[in-house]
Amino acid sequence: MEKVIDEKKQGTKLVMDTVAGNTKKLFIESYGCQMNFSDSEIVASILSENGYNTTNQLEEADLVLVNTCSIRDKAEQTVRKRLEKYNAVKKTINPSMKVGVLGCMAERLKNKFLEEEKIVDLVVGPDAYKDLPNLLSEVEEGRNAINVILSKEETYGDISPVRLQSNGVTAFVSITRGCDNMCTFCVVPFTRGRERSRDPQSILEEVNDLAAKGFKEITLLGQNVDSYLWYGGGLKKDFDKASEMQKATATNFAGLLSLVAEAQPKMRIRFSTSNPQDMTMDVIETMARYQNICNYIHLPVQSGSTRVLKEMNRQHTREEYIQLIDNIKSIIPDCGISQDIIAGFPTETEEDHQDTLSLMDYVKYDFGFMFMYSERPGTLAARKLEDDIPEAIKKRRLQEIVEIQQKHSAYRTQQFVGKTMEVLIEKTSKRDDNQWSGRIPQNTVVVFPKENYKVGDFVMVKITDCTSATLMGEAVGYSKE
Repeated sequence: MEKVIDEKKQGTKLVMDTVAGNTKKLFIESYGCQMNFSDSEIVASILSENGYNTTNQLEEADLVLVNTCSIRDKAEQTVRKRLEKYNAVKKTINPSMKVGVLGCMAERLKNKFLEEEKIVDLVVGPDAYKDLPNLLSEVEEGRNAINVILSKEETYGDISPVRLQSNGVTAFVSITRGCDNMCTFCVVPFTRGRERSRDPQSILEEVNDLAAKGFKEITLLGQNVDSYLWYGGGLKKDFDKASEMQKATATNFAGLLSLVAEAQPKMRIRFSTSNPQDMTMDVIETMARYQNICNYIHLPVQSGSTRVLKEMNRQHTREEYIQLIDNIKSIIPDCGISQDIIAGFPTETEEDHQDTLSLMDYVKYDFGFMFMYSERPGTLAARKLEDDIPEAIKKRRLQEIVEIQQKHSAYRTQQFVGKTMEVLIEKTSKRDDNQWSGRIPQNTVVVFPKENYKVGDFVMVKITDCTSATLMGEAVGYSKE
């Protein structure tokens, strides 16, 4: 997960190896959450079986797809600018190019894209990617195509994702889809549907396959991984109707973590994203029990005010969140913790804002993802709450949150100076070709001289210096693990 301290979120072009015999070219970009990037790998796999190789050259593509995010207005505006770019290329360079929208914006703005603005040829929601070959046939026959039907069963557990723009070291493994929490600010339940979990056996098979291919770290993904519950199929909300045998043999998230950690003890395990209301002690205890489960939790809080949390329909209070933090720190003292925080949610007072700042002072997060509130059409907040915080106040509150996070990030990185930490090398440093870049279990980036090490090595690095976001050090040898 990229460490960010503002609202910027960049899209990524994804590139895969050429499959012999495929003659058509796919250009695909992803925006938003890690689930979208994981979904793009599923889409590339499906289309690879239907004659498409991916390309990073927009102008030569037969098919251009953008996997979209609706979580904030700024994300949607970024996607719209990309669609303008695609259509400019289509008009001036490649008239036969087809353009499609995938993901959350596809579900939310389907009619606008196809019928009103007429800027795309196909619109495909997050649960309909297996229908892409049929939809493309419709497009080839001169008709616009759409499928945004939300599924109660689809998990893509039978699809082997193509690892796009892979470093061969880290990979995403999707374990749940959808969300049942209905936070008032969030469009995910409306764009990705009800919560369902993937068969643990298919998850293990994917993890084992990645290990066999040399991958060293996986991240288990879901809108809310702590809600993972497999009892033979079906929605989580229907678990009470399951048979006694299904309940007795059900696998929850702590159980899945154990299965994965034991299946590949030399592979690092991460997960994202957690919801405070669903993170149980058995998950924390499982993390502590297995050395290969990284000591890092992304734990969105959104606000430090219990009153605002209630308006958000978050099912936890400030006090319960603090107790969870205390539990984590008592069992995993060196656990890295990051946050999501929204500045300027409707009705937020200065006192509420100060509650957020004081909570940040208590936790001292390693890093965070911070945003101004933007009203999302269709959400409960948009229907029931007036967006009553002036823009200037939102910006000022966000800046104060960002500044305190920068201070806390600097404090956290400073704690590592003088220590020797295990680093998994992922790539060459962006700033210096002579240095490697990797992460410690707590998810903090480390850079150090290359010497004779290579990508994928676990290296012990003595930390000698730091910034608020990055550790610097010298390698002292390979990890013994």
